[in-house]
Amino acid sequence: MLGIMRKYKQSVLIKIVFCVIVFSFIGTIFLVWGRGDKTDSGDFAAKVNGTKISFDEYQKNYYRMKGIYEQIYGRSMTPEMEKQLGIKKTALESLIDNALILKEAKRLGIDVNRDEISAEIAKMPAFQKDGVFNFDQYTQMLKANRITPQNFEESMEEDMLVKKTREKIKERATVSDQDLLQAFKKQNDKIDLSFIAFSPAEVKGEVKVTDQDLNSYLQGHQEEFKTPEQLSIAYAVLDPAQFAAKLTVSDEEAQTYYQKNIDRYQGKGGILPFAEVKEQAKADALKLKSTKEAYEKVADAVNKNLKNADINAAAASLGVKVLETPLFTEKAPATALAGEADVIKKALFLKQGELGGPVETSKGIYLIKVKEKIPAAVPPLAQIKTQVSQKVAEEKARELAKKKAEEALAQLTKGSAVKLQETGSFGYAPTGVVPRIGTSADLMEAAFALTTAAPAAKTPFKVGNSWYAVKLKQRTEANTADFQKSKEQLKQALLPKKQQETLDNWLKELKSKAKIVINPAITAD
Repeated sequence: MLGIMRKYKQSVLIKIVFCVIVFSFIGTIFLVWGRGDKTDSGDFAAKVNGTKISFDEYQKNYYRMKGIYEQIYGRSMTPEMEKQLGIKKTALESLIDNALILKEAKRLGIDVNRDEISAEIAKMPAFQKDGVFNFDQYTQMLKANRITPQNFEESMEEDMLVKKTREKIKERATVSDQDLLQAFKKQNDKIDLSFIAFSPAEVKGEVKVTDQDLNSYLQGHQEEFKTPEQLSIAYAVLDPAQFAAKLTVSDEEAQTYYQKNIDRYQGKGGILPFAEVKEQAKADALKLKSTKEAYEKVADAVNKNLKNADINAAAASLGVKVLETPLFTEKAPATALAGEADVIKKALFLKQGELGGPVETSKGIYLIKVKEKIPAAVPPLAQIKTQVSQKVAEEKARELAKKKAEEALAQLTKGSAVKLQETGSFGYAPTGVVPRIGTSADLMEAAFALTTAAPAAKTPFKVGNSWYAVKLKQRTEANTADFQKSKEQLKQALLPKKQQETLDNWLKELKSKAKIVINPAITAD
């Protein structure tokens, strides 16, 4: 393989092509393909027909996906965001899909040859110099990331084989004339819907709440009513500045600090030379030295008084005063601790009566002692009956609104007389905006699938806070004379969706026949 790659050293300018690998992937390329030696470490994320997907491989795929999402959103992913986006689940499922596809590719006789791998690697900007593949850069970058060319190229081969197989399956997709006609009619027909709506606010007066309802709701929703953990602390702060007058920084120390923190000394033309920022570097190094001295002093005081948890003795040895806070919570800290997240985090970690520190913040070095700690708890129902009653009434009103919509829809299906409103005539809108109802892509799709033979929708639709039962009142069909002229355009628009459906159905069938075992630890959270 390396012999094949060497020919690109003298090749002409290679046009940069981003196929599947978009620019944002380049930063994580080695997480995906740099899997290292494929030895079995004994742990696994999943087994697919006996083939193990290692936990390490899953972790790398997870961090790659997480990194891409962070680039897209321009921020770090919180645990809540990760859960909402399903990053961990997607990372594992994509590896399971790939394992199934690789096995099926062999059965279908699909392969990737060495020249194709070489050409794909040569396209990657990470291995190019002045727009041309550079063999030395390729080998050096792999070496820097502790990846062997063999492992990298094997992984490339797998990735390309997966892609090629997916494309082969997509080629099976067809768009029938019936599909095209339905699409034409959906785009050009006009419909008028009859509907009836039920909102929780409208039916709330019919709701009855019992004590049993309250107890059941509280049992199932304890986190909603749990009071947060409360604590109060005693603390003292040592200001590092008081050590500055006793300390000195040599020119050599200042230069060492400058070199370790060189990015701090930026000017308009780039990094400023040491000579120009010598005094600033000295001041910065002195500040660091003072902070380190203060930190060590506090650590020593805490250790000497840890057994008896005597914060007063510890503070006295440092020459600082002990202050106290009233009870506070993590989300509503004491006024004196506003902005001191690290101090609060440390206090929450400590037990009642325990001494802790040092904690470094912009205000100084803290030592702390937890005076009182009240655990998070769910109050008795009698104390929070009003709040629980409100929640139960809201939930039951939502359920009743949906139930009434289902009952109304059953009457519409039977043709029974129901007082209805009308949307008026409208055309299909990809945005899902239905006149007089609101925005619902699902309702829009279902509405244009209704016919005079089956005019009522199969289920009610929730739009905003209301539930809607809908029925086709009238359909104005478009003139199909222009259908033939628009067939090719419609086909091009429908084909990608059909291709994805074909691929999804194929993968679904593979999974249904496969023996897949997922490590419970992966899905535990």
